[in-house]
Amino acid sequence: MKAKKSYGQHFLHREDIAERIADSLIHRDKYDKIIEIGPGKGMLTKYLIDQWSDKLVAVEADKDMVNYLAEHYPNVKVVYKDFLKVWLNKIFEEGESFALIGNFPYNISSQIVFRMLEHRVVIPELVGMFQKEMAERIIASPGGKDYGVISVLTQAFYEGEYLFTVKKGAFNPPPRVMSAVIRLSRKDDQALGCDHKLFRQVVKQAFSQRRKMLRNTMRIFMPHDLLMQDEYFTIRPEKLSVTEFVALTNKIEQWRIDNPQEDTK
Repeated sequence: MKAKKSYGQHFLHREDIAERIADSLIHRDKYDKIIEIGPGKGMLTKYLIDQWSDKLVAVEADKDMVNYLAEHYPNVKVVYKDFLKVWLNKIFEEGESFALIGNFPYNISSQIVFRMLEHRVVIPELVGMFQKEMAERIIASPGGKDYGVISVLTQAFYEGEYLFTVKKGAFNPPPRVMSAVIRLSRKDDQALGCDHKLFRQVVKQAFSQRRKMLRNTMRIFMPHDLLMQDEYFTIRPEKLSVTEFVALTNKIEQWRIDNPQEDTK
């Protein structure tokens, strides 16, 4: 079974790393089942079976790998589908909680995180292998070059932890980049403190021109003269914590409430 570039496949061949990833799920009292995304030839699957038995669901987009898994792991439920297109309520009962785990295909890894955020009510935990650069972006702190949209949106609802680095030689074929495993644990308090839709818009707009001050990027939300008067808007987006982005969102929302007829353009 050869890896296919179209699926971004790099097969992990280190047993110790696969076992370590499987053991990295720690909030097991918060869910009953797990989804393994992109199991490939089942290197991680074999360790998940030992711990989860019939509670494991593998989601695989490559038909050849689905057939391989059916032959070698007949007791595992395998869903032949791209995870980004799976109807989760077709796999689990409505409201049933589950964790996500996997050696994620790097070409869709960020989209997996955004899908997790959409379904965060039923996903208390994620453990995943990412391209190292992407892993660092997801858990980055304010002030650094790695801090961006995915950092803020993820950390609004999850606590991130960098677990360990994985070298290129752990895969066949080896990728061109280093890899890393991180854990995302859903926060107990899911109250964001502002309008969630507007929050997403503000964060994405702020980082659309990350080197510019907020007074330049926030002009689509508030009038320019008001932005120029407030020193708060001289800050660049990478300096703002999640809490400060919430405050910024509330500031914009309050201005809209006070000025319902105003045109910001």
